[in-house]
Amino acid sequence: MPLTVLGTGERAVVRRIGGNQETRSHLADLGFVTDTVLSVIQSQDGNMIVNVKDSRLALTKEMASKIMVDEIAHSN
Repeated sequence: MPLTVLGTGERAVVRRIGGNQETRSHLADLGFVTDTVLSVIQSQDGNMIVNVKDSRLALTKEMASKIMVDEIAHSN
């Protein structure tokens, strides 16, 4: 599923990065690589702030939609 479907506070694992080579390289440089765990700090209208590799990054809805993730189930 695309990262954009996650809400604030949810965690996920990056599974695939879409887009052209330039986009994929840019996202990889930011830390979005396969098997990386991330968490959503804030989500508003598809634009997001996420925590990845101890950094907070802002993503537009367009960029976030290129990051395919699997949600990590909450443990209670």
